[in-house]
Amino acid sequence: MKKIIVGLAVVLFVSVSFLMACSGGKSAAELAIKTAEEAVNATKAEAAKIVPDQVKSLEDALAAAKEKVMKGEYKEALGEATALAGKAKDVLAAAKAKKEELTKKWTELTQGLPKMVEDIQGKVDSLSKVKKLPASITKEGLEEAKAGLASLREEWGKVQQIFTSGNLVEAVNAATSLKDKTVKIMEALGLSAPATAPAAAPAPATVPAPVPPAAK
Repeated sequence: MKKIIVGLAVVLFVSVSFLMACSGGKSAAELAIKTAEEAVNATKAEAAKIVPDQVKSLEDALAAAKEKVMKGEYKEALGEATALAGKAKDVLAAAKAKKEELTKKWTELTQGLPKMVEDIQGKVDSLSKVKKLPASITKEGLEEAKAGLASLREEWGKVQQIFTSGNLVEAVNAATSLKDKTVKIMEALGLSAPATAPAAAPAPATVPAPVPPAAK
């Protein structure tokens, strides 16, 4: 996608230079607007879900340049539109960096959460078999942990659906929130949350393995 943006910038520079030499500012400004719009649209397709605020800034800048053309402010419109191709390239770079960061975080979460839920399940199963609960855990607390465990499984399925829909930002945010809930349940049961290990590989392209069903 960066090659597309760079190519548009080169075409824009050559075409605008020719038009400025052969005609008035209006034609050059309109061509610059058209090329800038193509760059913004290409960037939007790649980056809108990752860095929406920056994409919105590009769209606002494009709208401002178009408005200047309508007002006859061709020189100003030309300058702003010409700069948009470079800004679009920067936004793509920012989106790539953010996606890599989110991918690493997603991988860590998908590696850690199922194991944490397994630990909770094992503790719940163990406590359910004893005649007398530890002093730090009440019967009501155990029942709350069981209910929380069921909720975790349901929410984890929803998080996976968000991921497969292509919304990485929302998936990571939802998984992070779910991890916080999981940690609280573990603490209530006297378990320690495992330390976060470095991600071993990029996020899987397919849906991560589901949390194993509760033991019967």
